[in-house]
Amino acid sequence: MQQILSAQAKEGMVLAKDVMTPESRVLCGKGTVLSTTLLDRLEKMDIVHVTVEGHPVELPGEKTLKQELQAVEERFSDVTQIAPLMYIKQRIMKKLVESRG
Repeated sequence: MQQILSAQAKEGMVLAKDVMTPESRVLCGKGTVLSTTLLDRLEKMDIVHVTVEGHPVELPGEKTLKQELQAVEERFSDVTQIAPLMYIKQRIMKKLVESRG
């Protein structure tokens, strides 16, 4: 999943989290497919961010998933014999993969 600016959202993207109003009411539920009408409504309600499934927007300077996984491998390369740290490494890598959906 990726949090993006509402202005970056496109028709067909799927919400990965509920969009809330400033009054903490659910405006759009998780799993909603964004339409042009819905995007216009979000803009009119000054909703700045939405969280969508996958990783549809490439941001300048952002690392690819492969680069991030490689960086984790490098960070843990000196502690391969320490089981608790290897467990943490696997958890981090799993979360990175899941976040990119």
